[in-house]
Amino acid sequence: MSKQPGSSTAAEPDQPATEPAVETPAESPSDETVEAAPTRSRLAHAPGALVLAVLSLGWLAAMLWSTRAAITSAAAGVTAISLSAYALPGVITAALVAGAAVALAATNRLGRATLRFLAAVGAGLLVGLAAAVAVNLTYADNATTNTIAGTTAAAAIIGGAMAGARNARVVGGLAAATLAAQVFVVLFSRARDPLSDLFGAGDTQESMLDAAKWVSRTESLLAGLIAGLVAYLYLAWARRRAERRDGVVTEVRWPGYLLAGAGAGLLLLLTEVIIRIGGRGLLDLAAALSEADQVAQTALGTSRVDNGIWVLFVGALTALILFGRTLGPRAVEDDDES
Repeated sequence: MSKQPGSSTAAEPDQPATEPAVETPAESPSDETVEAAPTRSRLAHAPGALVLAVLSLGWLAAMLWSTRAAITSAAAGVTAISLSAYALPGVITAALVAGAAVALAATNRLGRATLRFLAAVGAGLLVGLAAAVAVNLTYADNATTNTIAGTTAAAAIIGGAMAGARNARVVGGLAAATLAAQVFVVLFSRARDPLSDLFGAGDTQESMLDAAKWVSRTESLLAGLIAGLVAYLYLAWARRRAERRDGVVTEVRWPGYLLAGAGAGLLLLLTEVIIRIGGRGLLDLAAALSEADQVAQTALGTSRVDNGIWVLFVGALTALILFGRTLGPRAVEDDDES
């Protein structure tokens, strides 16, 4: 009797609409993930990366050319090693920026983190190989040339690896700020002598050292201000551009502004690390020329570290203060609504 057709049909209605066919709540998370993916890809996009890459490559080529012109000039003579050691920091910083900017341009549309990082390292490797080949083909064939070529290639690869970071806009701001600060430093070199006179450089060695110290501090302060300003302007422009194109506000939080502003100083300190590891032989050769050269190389190394620290803190504070000025007062909720 239990096999009667009536009994089986009566039992089915008892299973009340196991119809989680109301799967609308289950579908909403997938909708959210679909919407979140474009937001993440927009966050990873660095505007103006191609222009930044072209400018940074041009700057690297200019630094390599000026270094070659200095060390191969007839007036250089036996001081070619000293001039190479003096010019190496500028070349290394330019290679870091060029590697990062070219890697940004190459990976700007990639979304997956692993693929993005590998492509960024590959782009930096290509920039480093191109720079090393150019150095070996155009410079004199000696140990100094090999040191410049090797450290330049290593710096470009490290810069490319930095561009594989999750938030490419911060890396773009960092690269733009460093490039602007380096251009300023080269232009500022023409004002060093007038400023030395202004700061009281006289005939005594003590007065000249004091004036040189104040000139260096002034240069570091202004370079940090420029780096922080450019980093903030780049990130603010990237935000406005994303709003116009995508209609979505993808704001970088304050640590991003802090890091981008401090980036120029961080790259200067990283340059010093690369020089003291990869370019140690060249520094030792320059210091071994004479006792005066040894003192000069020690003083230059200390000055570069101090300059990097000043640019780091001034740039970070400048970018953070500018970002803070854009924040409005927090909305105060009404007592009734609370």
